[in-house]
Amino acid sequence: MRTLIGVVIPAMNFILLAAVGLTLTVKDFARVRAQPVLVATGLVAPVFLLPPLALVLTQFFRPGPEVVAGLLLIAACPIGGISNTFSYLANASPALSVVLTGLSCLTAIVTIPLIGRGFEAALGRDLGLTAPIPLLISQLFVVLGLPVALGMWVRHWAPGQAERHSPALRRVAFGGTALVLVLVIANAPGDFVGELPTAMPLAAVFVVASLGIGWMTAAAVTSDPRDRFTVAAEFGTRNVGVALAIAVTLLGRVEFARFAVIYALAEIPLMLGAVALFRRQKLPEIVSTV
Repeated sequence: MRTLIGVVIPAMNFILLAAVGLTLTVKDFARVRAQPVLVATGLVAPVFLLPPLALVLTQFFRPGPEVVAGLLLIAACPIGGISNTFSYLANASPALSVVLTGLSCLTAIVTIPLIGRGFEAALGRDLGLTAPIPLLISQLFVVLGLPVALGMWVRHWAPGQAERHSPALRRVAFGGTALVLVLVIANAPGDFVGELPTAMPLAAVFVVASLGIGWMTAAAVTSDPRDRFTVAAEFGTRNVGVALAIAVTLLGRVEFARFAVIYALAEIPLMLGAVALFRRQKLPEIVSTV
């Protein structure tokens, strides 16, 4: 089972991030030039605000060490590609979401090991990210940077093919991610069920708190409710695929991946609820601006 998980997770992570890259073009990054403060806020603020939130919640909930490691790993991960879907469903700002997701995945090559070192310093113990930073960055380049860059390269040289096959690739990636979640649960179902009473409330509180922090942070730099929702969704949506890949492929700890599965089970319905609430409250304003 561990061998199967070790093969499927990197493959699905590569496909999912390549699909993110297929949605990006050089023109999309004009958003960075047009709204640099908003983009910088959506990109940088989660790196500084979510890790401390995770540390506070671990002190409040007092979960076991494997759940703690799983939450800290989730907090260190980049924005999840599914955030683009949430922004689209909410009639928010999908273009902004795509740019933030792509940039987050690229910069995660550096931010993940640095956040990991910050966690280790704060907790006073090793979390498993013991490799030298240059080595860890090179490993993360393969896990994160390479698939996104490949997707962008294909989009640049074969835009028609990228446009045609991108939706199918995303469906395969999301379907594969669902398969990975099932495999992680099946690897140790007793341990998974045993962690649910503590890990599920912890994951739910982290999602909701991240959404709230993201909304308030965006409110400081933009008055557009669509952009505020998009930034909030970027805060609340962590890249579960990357967390799984790091836990299994780089750290060799399937048990760390269990919290990522629980987080996904909490994140998706809560984010869909946020989408429904936003559409109900903001839809008249959005329609009037079209």
